Amino acid sequence: MKETPDFEFLPLQNSNVPLYMQVYNYYKALITKGKLPPATKLPSIRRCAEALSVSRTTAEAAYLQLCADGYVLSRPQSGYYVTDLYVPRPQKPAAAPAKKPEIRFDFASLSADRESFDFNLWRRYLKSALRQDERLLSYGEVQGEADLREAVAQYITEKRNVVCTPDKIVIGAGVQSLLHILCAVIGTPCPVAFLGSSFAQGVAIFRDHGFPVCSSPEDAKIIYTAPSHVNRWGDVMPTSERIDLLRNTAEKDVLLIEDDYDNEFNYFSRPAPALQGLDGGRRVIYLGTFSKLLLPSIRLSYMILPDALLPAYRKIAPLYNQTASKVEQIALCQFIRDGHLASQIRKVKKLYTQKALCLEAAVRQVFGEDTHVYTGETGFVVRFEPATPLRAAELARRAAEAGVAVKAHNLSNGKTSLLLSCSGVRAADYPAALSVLKKICESSDKPANLKN
Repeated sequence: MKETPDFEFLPLQNSNVPLYMQVYNYYKALITKGKLPPATKLPSIRRCAEALSVSRTTAEAAYLQLCADGYVLSRPQSGYYVTDLYVPRPQKPAAAPAKKPEIRFDFASLSADRESFDFNLWRRYLKSALRQDERLLSYGEVQGEADLREAVAQYITEKRNVVCTPDKIVIGAGVQSLLHILCAVIGTPCPVAFLGSSFAQGVAIFRDHGFPVCSSPEDAKIIYTAPSHVNRWGDVMPTSERIDLLRNTAEKDVLLIEDDYDNEFNYFSRPAPALQGLDGGRRVIYLGTFSKLLLPSIRLSYMILPDALLPAYRKIAPLYNQTASKVEQIALCQFIRDGHLASQIRKVKKLYTQKALCLEAAVRQVFGEDTHVYTGETGFVVRFEPATPLRAAELARRAAEAGVAVKAHNLSNGKTSLLLSCSGVRAADYPAALSVLKKICESSDKPANLKN
């Protein structure tokens, strides 16, 4: 134990701060600045009160607050001692994060085009939702607002021939939050396989819940698939393959998860029926989202559970709070009922069809008319193989340094494939952005300092 040092008691200031807090702040400053080391005994309450010209009650209140906040410890029949919780410790300076290149043209993300969404219209629905004072005083319904689930059930039944009723729908803030709930509903971990394009976030969630992720669907008891976006460039699973998949999973007693997030953007062929509808809603868990239809920042998704999983869901539902904004749920419900979702889909499909065709033409203009350009059936992604010795990672790195974000992949034939999303870059900027990419492909032995 360290002896009580000789204190230089300073007079308290006249202020609006209560006296006991002034005493508290005085000792707190001494402790945090290291002037009172750990295990140092504080002056007695009587001595503190006399030195600072305050009552013993005030001094005791300050000491008790210091104890409550962990600065000192009270030892019966002994006094108050400084703890070691707030000892200033030298810290290593954190490494400065690597400076990310400034991206002028983003072909890598699926961000929305500014012209794809009527912000003024959406604001009106948000304002209308905010006027429902009484409804906003309570937490949102665990399963999602009842009127929104009714609107979604009607919409998805008409547009995708999905078999569902409002009581089978669970609303959440994004597909990932719904997958956490689904893992709890399924309960016992079993092997999961992902068909087609990878879904790293989904893989992480299943692994976090103890579900082993296997590479072959033959070894899986759960199969996760996005039939409206089966590969990187957005091709659609044909109806015949969907029927074969349903037949095989039924024979092997395998649960099927259908992530139908891109079904509305099937531009160049007739939409294929949902797996859930073909199955009659018996063994398929259906996932959908409004983020692509509206804005990526509007995190509203839904899950349709088959009858066999509903009892397990209702048992655990009270343990999960609703993650989606109640205001946005109310706004979206009326937005759908007034017919704006249908018109939004038509608007977005027209816009991105035109942009995809424009991007195709720009690729041929910049890289040559004989360049083979492929556009996925969902129309968002344009793929082509530039003439370059650069491998995918190096090409993407140099492009980013030059201000262009792209996704690149190594092909089995030794070539590099570029995947360009048409949504996040203005059509007027396509030639300039592609010219930067062409210079990178032609300057494989030089740094990509090609912003000008």
